[in-house]
Amino acid sequence: MTTRTTGRTPRRTRQAPPNVRALGGALSQWLGRPLTSLHLVLAVFGLLTALGLVMVLSASSVNAYAAGGSSYGVFFRQLAFAVLGAGLFWLGLRVPPRRWRAASPWLLAACLVLLALVLVPGLGAQVNGSRSWFRIAGLSLQPSEITKIALALWGAHVLVRHRPAPRRWRQALLPMVPVAVLIFALVMLQPDLGTTISLGVIVVGLLWFAGAPLGLLALFGTLGVVGVVVLGVAASYRQSRLTAFLDPMNADPLGPAYQARQALFSLADGGLFGQGLGQGRAKWSYLPNADNDFIFAIIGEELGFLGASAVIALFATLAYTGLRIAARSVDPWIRVVAATLTVWLVVQAAINIGYVVGLLPVTGIPLPLVSSGGTSLALALFAGGLLANFARHETDAAAALRTHGQGRLARMLGLPPPEPGRARTT
Repeated sequence: MTTRTTGRTPRRTRQAPPNVRALGGALSQWLGRPLTSLHLVLAVFGLLTALGLVMVLSASSVNAYAAGGSSYGVFFRQLAFAVLGAGLFWLGLRVPPRRWRAASPWLLAACLVLLALVLVPGLGAQVNGSRSWFRIAGLSLQPSEITKIALALWGAHVLVRHRPAPRRWRQALLPMVPVAVLIFALVMLQPDLGTTISLGVIVVGLLWFAGAPLGLLALFGTLGVVGVVVLGVAASYRQSRLTAFLDPMNADPLGPAYQARQALFSLADGGLFGQGLGQGRAKWSYLPNADNDFIFAIIGEELGFLGASAVIALFATLAYTGLRIAARSVDPWIRVVAATLTVWLVVQAAINIGYVVGLLPVTGIPLPLVSSGGTSLALALFAGGLLANFARHETDAAAALRTHGQGRLARMLGLPPPEPGRARTT
């Protein structure tokens, strides 16, 4: 019997070049190390904070000089909160997770008291039409920012405690939903729609990562969208922003559409490589809130498309790292908190970047770790400290630190050895 040949040569399997394979192998090996999550958290939060300080100095220098005779006024205030945030980062890294969980009800109760007190005239300071701050020794404290982390810690505690029995979801939601609604109401009385949206993201994240039924998530998502739309049209300035976003061609370029258009002009001026650090023109009173809500436009103008892409890449790395920590943790409470904090920071960044580039209506949500705003920066760094703490408590990381020692820096910071991982369910 003869074998018929087709005359075709076998197809070769295309392989990557040796240097690409070597790079991929080295990256895979590095990602498999036990302390990779911790190193990624330290790198991402450090780089975003450093970039934020530099860009706040650049974006605020003109207005700061016009207001107080010094180009460094806003920068020094931001630097002071960065130092405070570094202390909070250490605190979040230093205290064992079980103690944060035990303290979460008391922390949330204190936040509720502060949210009520900030509404009292004479106690809370009103800025840009919103009574959201306490003025203490020349510095501003925004209790709604603290509430975000307190809600994540306490909400995970409540949901995880009832997680083993799905039929007890009503018991788990009974304390959480009324408390969340109360927080939303207090924040909207300030009023602050942007913070309310961030709090809503945290609630949805808690429910999702705690394993809530899809029907319940769909209900909460629908109610959230309806609530945002209603609140968006309830105030005239929010309604004008929404109208300008939906119909930009007919919007007044010197009215509600002014900020959004100036942001796009700034991004367009940046091109690929940017105008150069400190060389942007938008901060010369062309773009309001250049150092805060629209700092991403200044980044695009001065550092170009490459600089803006680097910021997006850092937040993408944060998303990967936070979810990696959650997936590698054995404690259900740590898993829910790590994932929720990560989603909060990344979604808030996505909303900010989205309205700067014209994909979303302007909501006034700052870019985490980058925009000026002391309480926001300090509390974001505190969240980073919690994530770094959770990274040290990954099973492999805890075993490596206990076997090989923690190193000189950990001893200088007074970090205790990570506790052995336990798959707690209550």
